Amino acid sequence: MTLDAICHYVIQCAVTLYSFLLSMEISEMAKQRRLEPGAPWVQLTTTAQDWKDAGPALLGTMLGQLHLIRAFEETVLELAGEGLVHGPAHSSIGQEGGAVGSIVGLGSTDAINGSHRGHHQFLAKAINHVSGGVLSLDALVAPETQTVLQRTLAEILGLAQGYCRGRGGSMHLQWFEAGALGTNAIVGGGVPLAAGNAWAQKHSGTKDVTVSYFGDGAVNIGSVLETMNLAAAWKLPLVFFIENNLYAVSTHVSEVTAESRLSGRGIGFGIPSYRVDGMDPLAVHLAMKDAELRARAGDGPAVIEVEVYRFFHQNGPYPGSAFGYRPKDEEAEWRLRDPLDRVANEMKKLGQIDDAGIAAVRTQAQDAMSKAVAELLEADPAAPGKRRIKDDLWPDTDFVNVGVRGDASELTGARTLEPLEYTGATTTRKFVDAVADVMGRRMELDERIVVMGEDIHRLNGGTNGATKGLAKKFEGRVLGTPISENAFAGLGGGLALDGRFRPVVEFMYPDFMWVAADQVFNQIGKARHMFGGDNPVPLVLRTKIAMGSGYGSQHLMDPAGIFATSPGWRIVAPSTPADYIGLMNAALELQDPVLVIEHVDLYSQMGEIPEGDLDYQLPFGKAALRREGTDLTVISYLSMVGHSVEAIEQLGVSADVIDLRWLDRASIDWDTIGESIRKTNNVLLVEQGARGTSYFGWLADEIQRRYFDWLDQPVQRVTGGEASPSISRVLERAAIAKTEEVVIGLQGVIDSLGGKH
Repeated sequence: MTLDAICHYVIQCAVTLYSFLLSMEISEMAKQRRLEPGAPWVQLTTTAQDWKDAGPALLGTMLGQLHLIRAFEETVLELAGEGLVHGPAHSSIGQEGGAVGSIVGLGSTDAINGSHRGHHQFLAKAINHVSGGVLSLDALVAPETQTVLQRTLAEILGLAQGYCRGRGGSMHLQWFEAGALGTNAIVGGGVPLAAGNAWAQKHSGTKDVTVSYFGDGAVNIGSVLETMNLAAAWKLPLVFFIENNLYAVSTHVSEVTAESRLSGRGIGFGIPSYRVDGMDPLAVHLAMKDAELRARAGDGPAVIEVEVYRFFHQNGPYPGSAFGYRPKDEEAEWRLRDPLDRVANEMKKLGQIDDAGIAAVRTQAQDAMSKAVAELLEADPAAPGKRRIKDDLWPDTDFVNVGVRGDASELTGARTLEPLEYTGATTTRKFVDAVADVMGRRMELDERIVVMGEDIHRLNGGTNGATKGLAKKFEGRVLGTPISENAFAGLGGGLALDGRFRPVVEFMYPDFMWVAADQVFNQIGKARHMFGGDNPVPLVLRTKIAMGSGYGSQHLMDPAGIFATSPGWRIVAPSTPADYIGLMNAALELQDPVLVIEHVDLYSQMGEIPEGDLDYQLPFGKAALRREGTDLTVISYLSMVGHSVEAIEQLGVSADVIDLRWLDRASIDWDTIGESIRKTNNVLLVEQGARGTSYFGWLADEIQRRYFDWLDQPVQRVTGGEASPSISRVLERAAIAKTEEVVIGLQGVIDSLGGKH
C-alpha cells in the first residue's frame, strides 16, 4: 500500500470515528418519547363464550351461506374446466368466512362492493337480501335463493338472464336492489366509489353503512389510501375490508411491503383497525359489529383485515403449488382451517348439529347448483358426453352497444333557448360570472347538487372565481377536497350511481384527469354499460383549458380528444356565457357523465345573456352557425371559434363557421355539418391543442367517410404542435394554435382552390 493510500485510509477512519462520536453525543442529548397511534389497532379472536352467545340462528345461517357459496364456486370451477366460462374464474374457495361473517348482519340497504374475486361477497349479500338474513338448514334453498344462484351463474357464463345481462361476467357483479354496488376488475378501483355511496348514506340521514372489499394488493394502491384519508376526514360510514390471502397472483405479501399486517394502513389515517382470523367467520362478524356501531353512530370509518387463504390459484381449478409458488405443506395447513369446518365443529360442540345434519346441508347446496346448471346447460349433440350452453340464453348481439350512454330522453320537454335566435332583453355578463351564476341557480332549485374539488370553497370561488359565492350560500354542499383526484372523482362516481345526489366534480386542470384515469374512464365512463345498460351515472365533470397561461406541460392540455374516444362520456364546450348557461343546465339533467370544458381565455370575456333567465337549456346536440359563407366550412369549439372568425375577417374569406358546442359522438350535429359541407365542399377543422390528443383526429376521419362525395379536397386541420406547451412564453406560443395559425390554415385551403375565395 502506498503512503498516499495509507494517509487516505487514516483520514477516512478519523472521519468515521468523529461521525460516530458525534452521533453518540446527539443520542445522549436528544430525548425520545414513543408516540401512540390516535386510533386503536386490535387483534380480535373468539372465545368459547362467544360461540355460545352467538345462538343457533346466526351460526346456522352462516353455515348455510358458507355451503351455498362453496357449492357455487365448485360448480364454477367445474364449468371452467369444461371450457364453458369465457374469461377468468377467480374462485373464492377458502375465503368464504370473511364474506359471510361480515355480511350476515347487514341489511339490504347497507351496501357492499368488491374486486375481481367477489363471488362470495355478492352471493352472501344477495342471499341475505332474499332470505331476510336468516336461513333454515332444514330447507336451505328457498325459491328466491335458487333464483339468486341461477342468475349469478348465468352472469358468470355471460348469459342474458344474469344480473348484468351477461356483460359483467365473473368480475363485474351488481344488484342494486340487494345493496350490491358492483364488483370491479381494477385492483382497488371500487374503493372510491364505495366512499361516494357512504357519503350519500350519511347525508341522506340514514344509519346505513357501506363495506368495500379488496385484497392485499390493493392496500398499496393510491386510490385506496386516498379514499381512507378522505373517508376519515369526512367521517364516512365506510368499512375498508381487506382480504389478506397472502398472495397476489404469485407474489407473497412479504415481498411487496415492509408491514405485512395490512390493517396498519388505517392507523396512519386515524381509522380504528382490526386484524382478524378470516377462517373464523364469527370473529369476522364480531369485528364487523364493532365497525358497524361506530359507522352508524356517525363516528366514521373502520378497517378490518381478515387473514384468509384461497385454496386455488389466482384463476382456475389448480392449487398454487401446481405453479410452484406455494408449498404444499402450507396449503395443507390452511385447508385444516377451512371456515366451513370451523363453524360446523363449533355447532357440533354446542349440540346444534350432527354429522348427518352437516352432510344434509352440503347435499342441499350441491343439489341447488345442479338444478341451476340444468336450467342453463344441455347435452352437446356435436360432442357426445359434453355439455353446452343453451343457445336461446345468450344475449342478442344487437344489445352490444345499448347503454354505452343513455338516450337523452330525460331532456324531452325541457324549455330550450337558442341564443343566436333570442330577441328579448339581455344583460352583459362576464363568462366566469355566468359559470357561478348558473351553478348557484341550479343548487338553489335542486338540493341534490353537490359540488366538489380542490380549493373550490375558498379564494372567493376557487382559483378563477367559477364557484364564487356558492360555499357561503350552500353550506355543506360545496366540498373542498384533499388533493386526491382518484378519491374525490371516484366518490363523485359513487354518488352518481347511488342516485340520491347529483355530483359536480371539478378538476382544477384537465391534465389531472390522468391521476384519476381509472375512476374517470374505467369506472365512471364504463359503469352504465358494464353493469347491463340500465343504471344512470348522472355526474358533471368541470375543467378548464389554460393554454397561454404559462403553467407548462402538466397543466395545459385539451381533454376533448381523450374523452371523445372513451366510452360513456358526453362532452360540452361552450364559447359564450349564454351558451354556458344552456349547456350546463342540460348537463345537469342528463343521466350520463358529462364533461364540461371551459377555457381561461373566455373567463374574462363579456357576453350577452337573456335578462333574468338562468333556467333554459340549449337544444340538445345542436351546433351554432356563427358565420355564414360559401367557399369553406370551418369547424371549431371554445376559444378557437373566436380565433377562426378573426382569421376569416383578416383574409376576407367567405366561410361558414360552426361552433360544435356538443362534442361527444352521440351528440354531434351532423345535420348542420352536412348541410354546410354540401354547400362549400371544403372543410377546415380548428383546435388549439397538441396533435397527439387531438379531438379533430377522429372527426376528420368521420367527415371523410360521411361526405367523401362532396369534398373537393381532404379535410384540412389546424392544431397545436406535437409537444405540450412549455413554461417559456415563446415556446408555449409556438406549441399552440391561435389566430395566426388559423390564417395559415385558411390560406392553405384557398391556395388549393386556385386562390378562389
